[in-house]
Amino acid sequence: MKAAIEKAGVLIEALPYIQSFRDKVVVVKYGGAAIHDAGRELANVLTSIAFMNQVRMWPVLVHGGGQFISQELQLQNIESRFIGGHRYTDERTMKVVERVLIEQVNVSLVKEINSLGGRAVGLHNRDHHYLHAKRMKTIEADGSSVDLGLVGELTEVDAEIIRDVCSRGAVPVIAPVATGPSGETLNVNADTAATTIAAQLKAEKVVFLTNVPGICTDPENPDTLRSTLTETEVEELIEQGVIKGGMLPKVKACITALDAGVKKAHVIDAGIAHSLLLEIFTDKGIGTQILK
Repeated sequence: MKAAIEKAGVLIEALPYIQSFRDKVVVVKYGGAAIHDAGRELANVLTSIAFMNQVRMWPVLVHGGGQFISQELQLQNIESRFIGGHRYTDERTMKVVERVLIEQVNVSLVKEINSLGGRAVGLHNRDHHYLHAKRMKTIEADGSSVDLGLVGELTEVDAEIIRDVCSRGAVPVIAPVATGPSGETLNVNADTAATTIAAQLKAEKVVFLTNVPGICTDPENPDTLRSTLTETEVEELIEQGVIKGGMLPKVKACITALDAGVKKAHVIDAGIAHSLLLEIFTDKGIGTQILK
């Protein structure tokens, strides 16, 4: 009886959040280290997205797949090169990127969400030219500009296509592959794609699913996890060198999203069962939310 009452308490706690977020867009970025060989973790994440879909939220899933791409390139004896954290993408590499992201990762995520009782629709540049990008270059420490090949930075998002899928009760599952200025296909970083898409959709939230608990003031001590940080506090942690490495681009993406009008940004651990639901539908949350 006690356990049953506690379960009812969880539902009551979630009720105002379910009411508040009805028909609101929440962009979820899932990929990279978090999605690789995920197993049960993947099922937990996608079940949470199916739940959000069923309670009339508008989740939008933006996925990566870098480690799957690296595996496929290795099988084809194509060297993986990274410049400034970006994968150098020539034409051979781009064909692999497009095939892996669209035919493997995107298709499998859509299938899994549908099997869990949600409704999902894959969105990618083969069927919908709704993501447009310009060629991107990276700046080296000496100030020189380095060409990255077929790597793009989003310049335009056809938000109406995405909103139309949401309004029909389905989850858009977005592969970060865009159309370039000359009609070429460009590889886009999934973190920055999620940020731009969230901004264009005027999303209520953007959530980055990672393989760490959130933002800790001491990265070696999970007990220092901060449940809430302001943008100013985050910038101080960056200056102090607390936020660094692979977390830095995600946190900068959060700040970019907030500056563009997204109300809240979250960094949470995809490895904790149903962390997405715990972060969105409970008072305390499970990771770190960043506020303007």
